[in-house]
This record gives sequence, C-alpha cells and structure tokens, in this order.
Amino acid sequence: MDHLRRQRNVKIVATLGPASNSRDMIRKLYLAGADVFRLNMSHGTQEEIAWRHAQIRAVEAELNRPIGILADLQGPKLRCGVFANGPETLVEGAKFRFDLDKAEGDSNRVCLPHPEIFAALEVGSTLLVNDGKIKLRVTDRSDSHANTEVIVGGEISNRKGVNVPDVVLPLAALSEKDRSDLEFVCELGVDWLALSFVQRAQDVAEARTLAKGRAALLAKIEKPAAVKAFDEILAAADGIMVARGDLGVELPVQELPPIQKRLVRQARATGKPVIVATQMLESMITAPVPTRAEVSDVATAIYEGTDAVMLSAESAAGEYPIQAVKTMDNVARAVESDAIYRQIIEASRAPHRESVADAISSAARSIAETANVKAICCFSHTGTTALLASRERPRVPIIALTPFDKTARRLALSWGLHCAVVSQPVGRFKEAVVSAAKVARDHSFALENEQIVVMAGVPFNTPGSTNILRVAVCNEKAIYEGWGED
Repeated sequence: MDHLRRQRNVKIVATLGPASNSRDMIRKLYLAGADVFRLNMSHGTQEEIAWRHAQIRAVEAELNRPIGILADLQGPKLRCGVFANGPETLVEGAKFRFDLDKAEGDSNRVCLPHPEIFAALEVGSTLLVNDGKIKLRVTDRSDSHANTEVIVGGEISNRKGVNVPDVVLPLAALSEKDRSDLEFVCELGVDWLALSFVQRAQDVAEARTLAKGRAALLAKIEKPAAVKAFDEILAAADGIMVARGDLGVELPVQELPPIQKRLVRQARATGKPVIVATQMLESMITAPVPTRAEVSDVATAIYEGTDAVMLSAESAAGEYPIQAVKTMDNVARAVESDAIYRQIIEASRAPHRESVADAISSAARSIAETANVKAICCFSHTGTTALLASRERPRVPIIALTPFDKTARRLALSWGLHCAVVSQPVGRFKEAVVSAAKVARDHSFALENEQIVVMAGVPFNTPGSTNILRVAVCNEKAIYEGWGED
C-alpha cells in the first residue's frame, strides 16, 4: 500500500460518533482517506471519548501510520429556559422579554439564565434564537432583563440556543465542563485541542496555560468578535478552524465566503494549519451522493489552499460515513490535478523574507521544482521545519521525518506532509540525510539514486533553527562515502 501514501495534499478530518464507533469502522475511514479524527466533547461521556481514543491508537499501531486526534471542546452554551405549554410562535412586530425569572415561559417571556448577557447588551443589540431562525432587537434592558421586538418570527421552544452576534460577551471560552474535558483529553494524549467560543487572544492564552504543552491549540473562528480580533488570535494559536456553522448564524451569509478566503490566506501565510468546517457534505448524512453545490464548496476550500476539510455529522451520525470520506478524497484529487489549482496556489503564496529558516524553506521549494527532485524531506524534532515546508505548498511531495510520535501526529493535520517516525533521534545532519533517503525509498517517493532535498535545523531539537539544505541521492553508500564529517 506504499505505506498508505495519500494521493493528495489537503487533509481530511472525520468526526467520530454513533455511526463510526468501532475499531473496524475507524480503520475503514482511515483507509478511505481520513487523516485526523475529531472527538466532539459535546457528545459522549469521558469514558466513551477514552474508548474512541483507544480504538484510534489501536488502528494506528496496526497500520503503522501516525494518526492525528483532535478533541473539540464544547464551549459555553447559551440557552433559554422552558415553556409551560410547549413551543410558542413569535410573530414579527411582537414584544418578547428575556429575564432571570426561572418560572416557565409563555408567548410573552422566557428565562435566559445568563446575567452576563444582560450586562453586555445595549439598546439596539440583536438576539438570535434557534440557529438564527428568530431575530429580535433589544428595545430596553437592565441587568436582569431585556425587552425585545421580534424582527423575524418563528417557533421558539425549550432550551433553544441564543446567539448575541454584535457584542463581546464577558464569558470565558472555557466552561467548567471544558476545563474538566481539557485536562482529561490532555492526559489521554490527544494531539490537538479545538477551542469553541473564542472571542479574543486571551481565550487561547488561558487554554495554553491549562494544556501545558500537552496538545496544540486550534482556535475556532465562529463569532464576529473572533473575526475582528483574528490577527491576535492567529498569533496566539497553533492553528485555526473556520467554523462556518455558528459564524453563519451570527453574520449575514453573504459575508462568509470573503471571510473564509481571508482567514485561510492569513493562516497559510503564517504556516499554521487551517481547517474549513461545517456542512461541507451535509446531504450525505442521509444520501449516498452529495449535491453539486456541496462538491463545489469543498473544491473551493481546496483551491484556496486550506490545510484540511472536515466532516462533522456526515461521518459521526450519517448513513454513509465511508462514502463521505471517499467523496472528499476524490474531490481533492480532482482539484489538485487541475492546472488552475497550481496557478491559484502559487499566485496566493505570500513572500517570506524574515529569517534564515524562511529563506531555506523557499529555496528548498525552488530547487525541488527546478531540478529533477522527487521529494522535500524535512527532519524535525518539534515540527517547525516541516510546517515551513508545508507553507510553501510545493509541487513535489513533502516527507516529514521525526523521532517523536507526538510530533508526527500533530503534523498529520498540515497540507502535504507525509509523516514518518524514525527509530531514534539523530545528532548529526548526515544521519538525518541517511534516514530521509531510506524513508523516501521505502515509502515509494524515490527510487535508488534519484534525488531528494533534505532540510533541517542544527542543532537539532531547537524550534525555528532551520538552517541546512542539501540535495542528496537516495543511496546510503554514496552518502557515507561522498561526505566527510559534518
């Protein structure tokens, strides 16, 4: 199976759930094309999450390929109370009140047990209920209530979600449940933490303090406040998820495409992985084939150069999880074989001239695409060198070599990286080149005596120290006899 080498560069994230809750199904999803598995902390007990984690690691050991695991924290959920007589219908122009009174609601009012919302609201603020189906405007407020006018009516019922799009809420991104879940999954050994409800860079900093380096941090951009503070959030996080579900509720839908393009390009420029998520193949929850519009949506994200595309309910609870992964894989292969894809990727590549490491990674891409080089091989302890190579979006494959399972698993999310765990750390660059040549041959990237580019940072295990580039042949004897001590 050529060490399960993918025939595409973009990665696929598949969410696990009732439809994909066995080791056999996880194995099938990986073989179909899933590179990273998402554990949704909004569903399932910690015991169930631990079981799924163990099954992924068992499949990883069986297939001898690093698999990334992403734990997606729930975040604070803002919900209204319950209604005495079941669902109520709010009509346009009617008055409706939210308050702290725990009494059951009716057609005129309901409890909203979140005093922090009332503290942040202003007259004219917008409230959205039930995924944005109902829209209300605040006409009067205090620290214990908000009177509103119904702008767009609809049915409201027990514990429906409430969104507040145009104010920054004084809420921590991590609830008590999130803090418990964060510690639990970090001890399990997940590779990525996805943070929900991020509004500011401080939310990422708080999670980083709690994670203590045990997992990389992915900030979900799902609120208008996060879009406004994106530069600071991107600087604080290790990666980004464009979470179009809640973002599409809180912003006019026509604003989503330009926002998606801008966020993907900014993340690409920093070399930090970016995932485009939500409703990508939604119809495949119940249908074996997607709509043409969904295929175009996935393709658009790939043309933009995103690192990964994500399946949510399609693989977690849908009737056709394997077909959904295969569909994404097929779309990715078709897009990446299109000449226009390379034109778009290269036209949108941002220049990087800030450091020696930037220059080395740019030179590696240039040499690989000019000479007859079969792959760029990055030897990296921390993953920094491989991320620099991925940022360049080269035309040739990238092999990320590391002695650490943890590093290989985190890098499984990044564009174009074929991760390989080598047997032990190396102390000299020559040893790194020998390892690269062996993996390039063994994993069917290069034949004997074909050329590869090798890049690394010396001294090893120093983040950001990428400073050596060498063109080598895949021949261990030539490597040893052709070089002196290094």
